[in-house]
Amino acid sequence: MSKLIYFTPMSLDGFLAGETDSMDWAVPDREVSAFINDRTRPVGTYLYGRKIYEAMKVWETPEVVPGLTPELMEFARIWQAADKIVYSKSLETVSTPNTRLEWEFDPQMVRDLKAQLPHDISVDGANLAAQVIRAGLVDEYELLVVPFMLGGGTQVLPDNVRINLELLDERRIGNGWVYLRYRSRD
Repeated sequence: MSKLIYFTPMSLDGFLAGETDSMDWAVPDREVSAFINDRTRPVGTYLYGRKIYEAMKVWETPEVVPGLTPELMEFARIWQAADKIVYSKSLETVSTPNTRLEWEFDPQMVRDLKAQLPHDISVDGANLAAQVIRAGLVDEYELLVVPFMLGGGTQVLPDNVRINLELLDERRIGNGWVYLRYRSRD
């Protein structure tokens, strides 16, 4: 059975994106990029909301990414090889290979994927992640705390959710970033 992982950067005050949806404050250095590659390599399927999918599909053509490093090129290869499921009511099609579009989030479909797939699954996008968390489907939370405070924006974790967690790992990486890995005890 595969694990469903919520792996995301967050500001010190708990936000995924600022009020303008900008994530320019969370640009990883080479050490953090290599760490992200190590953590995402076992993921074979990404569950995305529309906004994060539209931001991530640049990895289909990494040569357009400014300041492309070998670590970012490796991330592009990891991303391209994985399957992607995009949840959106506004998209009519998806433009990247190995990608399918779902109109609505179906918890049972995700349970079935977890039972059937030989590799881990990752969820990304605050709204979709909130639905997956509320459905009790997240096995591990992997948070990259960035030394930056946004003061507002899109929260990493949803309100009104109570989950008992066990700390599995913690470490400093890069330029003041901190990695926290928790397993759900529920």
